[in-house]
Amino acid sequence: MTWSRARRPGPTVRARVREHAVVPGGAPDGRAQREREDRLATEEPLEVRLAWPGADARRVWVTMRTPGHDFELAAGWLVHEGLALPASVHGVAYCTDTALAPEEELNVVTVTLSGPPLRDPGHRHDGSGSSACGVCGKDSVSSCLDAPRGAPWSGPLPSPEVVRSLPGALRSGQVVFARTGGVHAAGLATADGELLVVREDVGRHNAVDKVTGARVLAGASPAEACLVVSGRAGFELVQKAVAAGVGSLVAVGAPTSLSVRLAAEAGLALYGFTAADRCVQYA
Repeated sequence: MTWSRARRPGPTVRARVREHAVVPGGAPDGRAQREREDRLATEEPLEVRLAWPGADARRVWVTMRTPGHDFELAAGWLVHEGLALPASVHGVAYCTDTALAPEEELNVVTVTLSGPPLRDPGHRHDGSGSSACGVCGKDSVSSCLDAPRGAPWSGPLPSPEVVRSLPGALRSGQVVFARTGGVHAAGLATADGELLVVREDVGRHNAVDKVTGARVLAGASPAEACLVVSGRAGFELVQKAVAAGVGSLVAVGAPTSLSVRLAAEAGLALYGFTAADRCVQYA
């Protein structure tokens, strides 16, 4: 299927489904089925290209993502990867390469830096990346822990009471999840629990990239008291929180051994299994 710019799907698409269910007192075998319309979270590839004065745009990353806030995703990823400082992101635009097919036109983004990147960007993937991809290409535990780090957070941190309130606050902003049940979410919050940014994506790491990118493109610091995420606290999310200079990471799910280790080394407060009545602090 080929979409024009005008018909390109947004964060959700419609689908016809056949639902099978057990209905007591219904059909003789207790089963029933019905056809209905459902909503699916859109998943499409995004290619990120990087350019700077004196250098032509080059592909540095391909990921699977939910369309929407693509510029934020690209900018946030560059900061989290240690390729650019927030202030060096000069501009972001959809690529106008005439060789692109119509369905690719809004799936390729070029970020222009005001100067060379902080390190050789290389190329993260030769093909389409996974929407669950984190620290692909890392060669060892030590190289993983040697991740980009922002300045340590020096402001106040949320109290345990505020921490426990954050997943519920995040849930109220998960519009695409409410329609599809198929995306992750991330939000940036103050120490008092005020959510400054909420973003959703089929990839949990993409949602975090979008949050940081939203701050970068707004001219604000990505560093804040707390990053809250709807899933587990895997290493790649801790790494992104540390790179952004966040003070704490609050997750609904469990952390991993490596994520706890990096959080402790970086001075990041790390919470898992967070709900209205409970949270567990690991670092």
